[in-house]
Amino acid sequence: MRTLHRTMAGQVLLLFLCFALSSVSGQVSYSIPEEMSKGSVVGNMARDFGLDVKRLKSGKARVFTRDSDGYIELNNERGVLLIKDRIDREALCGQTTPCALHFQIILENPMEFYSVTVEITDVNDNPPSFEKNDVKFKISESAVIGAKFILDRAIDPDVGSNGLQSYKLEPSDNFIVKLHDQTDGTKNVEMVLKKPLDREKNEHISLVLTALDGGEPQMTGTMLILITVLDANDNAPIFTQPIYKASIKENAPVGTLVSTVTASDADHGSNGRITYSISNIPDQARGLFEINEESGKICLKGNVDYEKSRSFQINIRASDDGGLVDSCKLIIDVIDMNDNKPNIHIMSKSNVISEDAMSGTVVTMINIEDADSAENGKVHCVLNDNVPFSMKSTTMVSIA
Repeated sequence: MRTLHRTMAGQVLLLFLCFALSSVSGQVSYSIPEEMSKGSVVGNMARDFGLDVKRLKSGKARVFTRDSDGYIELNNERGVLLIKDRIDREALCGQTTPCALHFQIILENPMEFYSVTVEITDVNDNPPSFEKNDVKFKISESAVIGAKFILDRAIDPDVGSNGLQSYKLEPSDNFIVKLHDQTDGTKNVEMVLKKPLDREKNEHISLVLTALDGGEPQMTGTMLILITVLDANDNAPIFTQPIYKASIKENAPVGTLVSTVTASDADHGSNGRITYSISNIPDQARGLFEINEESGKICLKGNVDYEKSRSFQINIRASDDGGLVDSCKLIIDVIDMNDNKPNIHIMSKSNVISEDAMSGTVVTMINIEDADSAENGKVHCVLNDNVPFSMKSTTMVSIA
């Protein structure tokens, strides 16, 4: 399930006949759980804004949002906000918290707008899951107690206590599971040898790794670990550095070389032959990068978009034929390009203006947004010269 996270700055431009405009606005906030059924009541906006229902009807009140997907609708007869379409918090916001919808209620005659924020809270509707059903290891019987083997993390789109909380490894005769904190706040899952292996007694070992969340009721996901015990392998691969950094333009073509990682192994023959692979890749990076298992070159496999993800962190694994591994992290920064033009949305307008309209009368409300960031996302608006209108700008920030 792919998710989109964007922070965009927009402007509501109030076009009026002369100078000052008395701002007509208000703001209320509501909090609802995700997955509410269609038609469920979000809140009584008429009561909370102090508006008469008759005013909603006469003003042709409606919901305005920049997004094409409208999750909330207004019932003018009752003055309440209703669920228009089922809301999946994970699809809307991913791991971002808090998750909220921002929109305006627009009224005509006279023109007014009111801002509404609806926070979407998480429910435990996703179990932890592993990308692979099983993983295979070849481990030497000479592996020492305390030897670590990195496992793929489970993914749980839920957040907070509903998200992934712990792991369990069974049976635990030879191995235990430990979590190792990373500098970016994530945790590496490690399988640690606690009792020596004996190939003559047990050449093949099957373990089950279980990921558990903290919701009620608790949900779990499992992955099978298949271990083949090998003869001695004295040295594990070692990366030249624990963290690699690279950058790539958001319009870079598929096949662009992103970075190259390098590991060495002091063993000879097959025990010293290194194979590179990507492990623990986050959801937003899946399908975007690929690694040459022999050279360690990481190339772009898909299209990156700065407005969707500004950076990626992926773990690279180096394995020798004797089953020993090392890992490093690759941090990829995406360079923003000016690839989005400003978009203009007419929120409301008057088709007819009376010649005796008072100075300060609102004529048009316009919303302008640019998905680019920093200087590329700044918008400057001007009117033609020699027209009896001026603009007033008010900035709004929304997360979607």
